Amino acid sequence: MLREDIQNAIKEAMKNHEAERLSTVRMILAGVKEKDVDARGKGKECANDADLLSMMQTMIKQRQESAKMYREGGREELAAKEEAEIAVIQSFMPKQMSEAETEAAIRAEIAATGAASMKDMGKVMGALKEKYAGQMDFGMVSGKIKAMLS
Repeated sequence: MLREDIQNAIKEAMKNHEAERLSTVRMILAGVKEKDVDARGKGKECANDADLLSMMQTMIKQRQESAKMYREGGREELAAKEEAEIAVIQSFMPKQMSEAETEAAIRAEIAATGAASMKDMGKVMGALKEKYAGQMDFGMVSGKIKAMLS
């Protein structure tokens, strides 16, 4: 499904002569192909959607950091370009969970995995990444899990 969306976005951007969007979607497609090669090396046919969503979240974080640095350096036009790329990448991501939904999901996974201490954090994080890939910020989730297990 995600792969089809990316292919269709390339076609649409080409038809509509949207050079910036086309460039960003092609960059996403290159990342998808790279993930597929990694998956084949691990014995899988291709990368799953969770892996692709994780890759796109990483792309978004990289661009946010770049935009911040460009702003600090007085390069507003480059920051705007990074933010435009973020918007394109986010168009392929599922809706982000609210903070309340995230906390409820964390509590549910802690209960489901029977996590009782910090030693069990990996189990909880793994289960959340599997179920909610692309829907929550796992950097923030890590801190919340630590707080709940402490």
